[in-house]
Parts: sequence; C-alpha cells; structure tokens
Amino acid sequence: MTARPAAPVRPAVRVTVAQLQVGTDRGANVEVARDAVREAGRARADVVVLPEYASAFDPRGVGPELAEPLDGPFVSALREEAARAGVAVLAGTTVPGEDDGPGAPRAVNTVVGVTADGALAGVYRKVHLYDAFGQRESDRFVAGPADAPPLVLDVAGLRFGVMTCYDLRFPESARRLVDAGAHVLVVPAAWAAGPLKSTHWRTLAAARAIENTSAVVAVGQAGRGVVGRSLVVGPDGVVGLELDETPQVRTVDLDADALVAVRERNPSLTHRRYAVVPRT
Repeated sequence: MTARPAAPVRPAVRVTVAQLQVGTDRGANVEVARDAVREAGRARADVVVLPEYASAFDPRGVGPELAEPLDGPFVSALREEAARAGVAVLAGTTVPGEDDGPGAPRAVNTVVGVTADGALAGVYRKVHLYDAFGQRESDRFVAGPADAPPLVLDVAGLRFGVMTCYDLRFPESARRLVDAGAHVLVVPAAWAAGPLKSTHWRTLAAARAIENTSAVVAVGQAGRGVVGRSLVVGPDGVVGLELDETPQVRTVDLDADALVAVRERNPSLTHRRYAVVPRT
C-alpha cells in the first residue's frame, strides 16, 4: 500500500499540473477531468490546473458545437470533485455565446475557477483570440470584454490570477493580474504546434515570471496539434517543472516566502512608471 503524500509544509502551496489529452467525446472528457482532480486530492494539493479546452478539444478547431453552459456536466463535475477532494480547480472550457448577429453562433473560450468547497468562484472569458499563425479563433469565438474584472482566486495564502493560451503573448494581461494582487499567473493553454512554437511557449512563460516577479503555472493540452510541455516557473525565472508532450499529472510546491523574497530583492514592480489601461 502506497503511503499518502505528506501535506505541504506551510507557507508552501501545493499545485497539481494536469496536462490532459481530451477529444470531442464530452462524456469521456468529464471522466478524465474527474480523475485529475482525484489525483490532486490524493497528492494533497491545494489547487489543480487543467488546460484550455479541457471539456472538449478538436485539433481541427473548437467551436460552438462543443460548448456547454456553466451549469452543464463538465463544470458540475469539477465542482463535485473539488468539494469531494478539497482541492480548488482552474480549468478551461467552452460555453455558448450570446447571439452576436447574423451568421453561425459563436462560443466563448472560458476558464472557470472553483473553490475547494465546490463553489464557482469566477469565470474568465478569453480576451485575446488566436487570429495568428494561420488560425482564426474569432470565426468560432467571441472575445471576452477587456475591461472585465480579472479572475484572481485565493488559495492557501497565495493569489492565482488567470489568463489563457494566446494571452501569454500580451505582457499587459499578466501585469493587469498582478495589479489585481496575483502572486501566481496561471495559463491554461492548447498551444498550437509548429516551427518555434515550443520555444515561444517556454520563453514567454519565463518572461512573464521574471518581469512580474511572479510564479507562472502554464498548463498545456497534450495530443495532436498541440505542444503539451507544461511549465512551472519561479518568480526568478527558474523553471522548476517542465513536462514533455505526453499526458501526465504532476504536483509541485510553490514557496510563498521565496516569492516575497524575490520581490524584496528585485522591487521592479514598485519602480513602474506606466499603468495598464484596457482598450474597450
């Protein structure tokens, strides 16, 4: 019989990185997500992070046909398992969009935050749609409002601020989360594969950590058409965890005291001369 892992020694906050591979079968994907939350519970994690499109993914493009409401099976399952395991959850999903005019309806690329008692704490709607590298996410999705309140989830004394995938290329998105009090930047993603894309993913995650003196938890989708390669980067830019392309679930401890020490040694946030102002 395997011994249960010891609880994190405070001030450490334990984070489970769930690099999942899912498809278009939403019922099967619910079970994959449940298993990830259960594994986080067994690891005595404080929070588990699932990738973008954890509810359903098609490498040819995700659209409204794979969307479901926030009270649908996927988010309901996350809330149930979070409460059972006592673990907060951050996960990407796709929800139906409101009617935005003539033509086919579009969905909303969304990250949900669930507390360890199963409450839906907040929702982030992806602001930067991936209309780059030959992709046209805006054909299938409606962007979230740039001036919406940031999603920042308090977990065990640290504040986890949420953006997703393509947002990683926009430093002002990360800085806005830090302005809202985030200590950790969480990036669920389905980072598209291609020339230099893995290099961009790693470099940008480290850059967001260094420039914000914040930890970064960047969790990629695994499988065809995406890079996987989830990362946990310290506030000093040191990569503490880096996965390959395969589906896997790993758990790490974030040292809250170390984050404070980095910000004291490098007080660049207090030296800022410009503010981030959303464009509406």
